[in-house]
Amino acid sequence: MIADVKKNAEQKMQKSIEALKTNLGKVRTGRAHTGLLDHITIDYYGAPTPINQLANMSLLDARTIGVTPFEKKLVSQIEKAIRDSDLGLNPSSMGDVVRVPMPALTEERRKDLIKVVRSEAEDARVAVRNVRRDANDQLKRALKDKAISEDDERRAQDDVQKLTDKYIVEVDKLLAAKEADLMAV
Repeated sequence: MIADVKKNAEQKMQKSIEALKTNLGKVRTGRAHTGLLDHITIDYYGAPTPINQLANMSLLDARTIGVTPFEKKLVSQIEKAIRDSDLGLNPSSMGDVVRVPMPALTEERRKDLIKVVRSEAEDARVAVRNVRRDANDQLKRALKDKAISEDDERRAQDDVQKLTDKYIVEVDKLLAAKEADLMAV
């Protein structure tokens, strides 16, 4: 019973960390990486399809992503989808390759992005704390139903708190790394 609660809590906290990593990956630094375009979808024969299923993406240099569609007729659609996305990118097509240059970040834009990153980290911390609260509620219910003793409940709550502290530290590490990445010129 107690082991299940702790295992479930740890899995949910790990998912919160994974979600944070995904969200931080979407925040753009000055350097190019192909994962930046993963959430862009294109209408492909009536179905919204992720860009990475319709084209080969590669880094042409440190600040440029090259998108080579599997079908040449998709070049203009891919270019339009990237331009219309919330990333603020300005792609250009050269033959059958769409070049997506990463503009250099201004100091003001960096500070705005750091605010976004901190907000994402705080959301992850809240998610981890919510998992802790749910686990503690389950333990209290088990104590009330006389399924576990008070000592077992106290020990299990301490273990859940240790798990919470561990994952909060993980969130802080990810935040610090992303902030350093954003402030690097």
